[in-house]
Amino acid sequence: MSQSKLKFAYLLSIAIAILATLASAGGLFLNGLYRDNTFVRTTWLGNDAVTLLIAIPILIATLFYAARGSLKAQLIWMGVLEYMLYNYAFYLFGAVFNWFFLIYVALLGLSIFALIFGLVNLDVNRIRQQYRARTPVKWIGGYFLFVAVGLGAVYLMQSIGFIFTGQLPAIVTRSGHPTSIVFALDLTLLVPWLALGALWLMKRQAWGYVIAGMLSVKGPLYTLVLSVNTLLVMNVGLADTAELPLWVTLTALGLIASGLLYGNMRGEPQ
Repeated sequence: MSQSKLKFAYLLSIAIAILATLASAGGLFLNGLYRDNTFVRTTWLGNDAVTLLIAIPILIATLFYAARGSLKAQLIWMGVLEYMLYNYAFYLFGAVFNWFFLIYVALLGLSIFALIFGLVNLDVNRIRQQYRARTPVKWIGGYFLFVAVGLGAVYLMQSIGFIFTGQLPAIVTRSGHPTSIVFALDLTLLVPWLALGALWLMKRQAWGYVIAGMLSVKGPLYTLVLSVNTLLVMNVGLADTAELPLWVTLTALGLIASGLLYGNMRGEPQ
């Protein structure tokens, strides 16, 4: 990826890091910012904590190393941008209107454009060539397919079930939203990409490595968010422990998939 072509994506990413720091720190420390019900308000705090303490530092570190020509850092950087896009889509469309509405607009828009300018200049064939022949693409792709099928089945069953029974999915009832933001975003921004990335990765296609590399960053970050959120809502008496083992397990498996993928990517002389 040409460093000169990356300049605009770098600038957008720096703006994202600054605004995400403001949004997440404000969410954690500004009383009265979130006007949602107790369940949703509590989950925003988990998102804010993981974003501030983990996602933003990774973004800043990968920007530094990507600027020095590291393909591994460039790919991880794209994964964190995907996390930012996905995360702030939830805030923009799911949070009750608050003081930070325009910040959420900016973060979603900047993340979209940063990804576009980054991905169109990504040397995908060079990235594919950095992976060793022994990279366990079938195991990693199989895991992504498992998650895609599992999530898709849960969302489809609940959505179709509503047609016949009129029973709203639990997440709609608990959040108080008019629809399921989770279902909407996962069925458009997650499930199809997990499936596509898995199939292309198992065929060792160049874009399969790129999509899998991005999702193996975004995935563990967001299941960590869900793990923290589950602990927080349990603490205020709004959930039991049923979901916690699932999110912890998916976080661990996601980190293993990420380690297998990036661990088999050769380093390059700087």
